[in-house]
Parts: sequence; structure tokens; C-alpha cells
Amino acid sequence: MEDFQDFLTHKIAHVTIGEFQLGKFDEARQIYQEAVATYGKGFKGAYLLQETGTERGIAVILWDSEESMSANEGTEAHKQVLKKMMPLFESTPRTTYYEVVTEIQPRHED
Repeated sequence: MEDFQDFLTHKIAHVTIGEFQLGKFDEARQIYQEAVATYGKGFKGAYLLQETGTERGIAVILWDSEESMSANEGTEAHKQVLKKMMPLFESTPRTTYYEVVTEIQPRHED
């Protein structure tokens, strides 16, 4: 039986907004996929968005808790993958952490 406190916990969204050097978005996308592939327990999904016709993007990674996020992003494998990505940015990306307070799933049609 789920504990009531578990019901009250919220997912965490790690959101990074940045711009890559001209022509580097595809390379960054591949490296992003490598980074996400290193994630384990607590990982709930990832999205990489690209503004059409630009090198600007938003990465959203969902975690079940701050602890899971910290544990996964603290691994040596993850650090090495990100080390490959950082030189591709035009400028330092902005990272913010959000608490997911509403999540709406689509209805399943019968």
C-alpha cells in the first residue's frame, strides 16, 4: 500500500535552455541521447526541443525526486558525456529545476 506521503511527492524537472554553435545541434542531440542512456533508477523521461530553423533548444529531464536526479547526474559516465557537449554551446546554457505540480495524461479512447 502506498504511503500517503508518497502520494504527495512531486517529480522534478531539470530544464536547460541554450544555443549551440552554428551547425552543432545534431551533434549535441546525439550526445544528449548518450547522457540520457546513462540514467537509471528514478528517471521518468526526457525531451529535447529545438526551435525551428535555429540552433536553440530546451532539454527537459524528469525525475521522481531530487535524490534520484542528483545520484544519476553525479555519475562519472554522465560527467564525461556532458564534458563532450559543453564546447558545442554558443554560450553557457541556463539550467533551472522545477517541481512538477500538475501532470495531465491523455485520455485513452476505447
